Amino acid sequence: MPTTELILGQTLCFTGDPFQDGPDAASHNRHGAVAVRDGKIIDVGDADTLRNGHPQAKVTDQGDALLMAGFVDSHVHYPQTGIIASWGKRLIDWLNSYTFPEETRFKDVDYATEIAEVYCDLALTNGTTTAASYCTIHPESVDAYFTAAQARGMRMLGGKTCMDRNAPDGLRDTARSAYDDSKALIDRWHGVDRLSYIITPRFAPTSSGEQLSALGALWSERPDCLMQTHLSEQHEEIAWVKDLFPHARDYLDVYEQHGLVGEGAVMGHAIHLTPREIDRMSDTGVRVGHCPTSNTFIGSGLCDVTGLHQRGIPVGLATDTGGGSSFSMLRTMASAYEVGQLRGTPLHPAQLLYLATVGSSKALGLQDKIGNLATGMEADLIALDLSSTPAIAQRSKRADDIWEAVFPTIMMGDDRAISGVWVNGRDMRGG
Repeated sequence: MPTTELILGQTLCFTGDPFQDGPDAASHNRHGAVAVRDGKIIDVGDADTLRNGHPQAKVTDQGDALLMAGFVDSHVHYPQTGIIASWGKRLIDWLNSYTFPEETRFKDVDYATEIAEVYCDLALTNGTTTAASYCTIHPESVDAYFTAAQARGMRMLGGKTCMDRNAPDGLRDTARSAYDDSKALIDRWHGVDRLSYIITPRFAPTSSGEQLSALGALWSERPDCLMQTHLSEQHEEIAWVKDLFPHARDYLDVYEQHGLVGEGAVMGHAIHLTPREIDRMSDTGVRVGHCPTSNTFIGSGLCDVTGLHQRGIPVGLATDTGGGSSFSMLRTMASAYEVGQLRGTPLHPAQLLYLATVGSSKALGLQDKIGNLATGMEADLIALDLSSTPAIAQRSKRADDIWEAVFPTIMMGDDRAISGVWVNGRDMRGG
């Protein structure tokens, strides 16, 4: 019989949506525990109760650390790991100056493997146990990414980025090869272990209508896959799309005309939306990956997270590495708070933690598997040290409740706050 591990600490789980129900949607236990066996959470509750219920369990005591679901990053570019924090460009210049030259290197299998390994390790160091990544046009970049994730037992999503125009030589495919390569990669990887393939046109400016239609056709054939792309990140980009697709009503309509709007569509950014686009997203089940560090770093704008939630549009949090300036979901939550402040809708700590866990799992259609501490969920969890630095410790010790205790870590924390990581029940710090 598999060994049961009992992990002790404070616990935080969600029984509702804090955007609708307020902080009471979160359940906090000051002396809690999580019981894990065979990769699954089998019990969550009071520490003494679980000790009595599992007397033979191996006990791991995390002290005052906060046990919660591992972070879920809903939009990332793992091939941009090496160019994160590059200076001073807006979106189109960023792609031409940094992204495209770097992505060209991924035709080298060894280089793709190296970066995939580095990215997965950095994600885990920062408490991210699941990510949805764009790869490059090279199928080998997908193989490298999924191989690295598989070796660590991670639940990861990704796809070959498809571009057949407005990209350099060596980074363009065709409508036919985009379809064929993506289909072959789906057959090779989708549903293997904890891996999921995502059909991935980069964005409308780098795909012809023919390519978008080919990928829309593939998605209709494989609706069990998600589809990810970018939407309304910067004003210059939106104007470019209008020039390239003059007969579309708006940016979202470009995708809709080619079969790329519906349940399972995950749109990165979604900042400058028209009322019609919001209506259609709400009606069709489109989800959003909110990328606040990227949106401020590249000067894109301020996403209306609260407004999207009010329309019933699922929103997950995302680092958007490397346009995003940090691998840390804590830093990303801090940025989401600041964006909310600038919009006049500051997010409560419960909402921030929800976006980074349950919210992202819903955006990726994985809410029945990851993103929360609950019986039957896969055992991807982290321990947060709420006193990881002297600055954080001196502030958190004044806290009157869990939200005052955790907020300094959200605003000032980094990888030092991640004191434990479990992936599918495996302790990634202890072996």
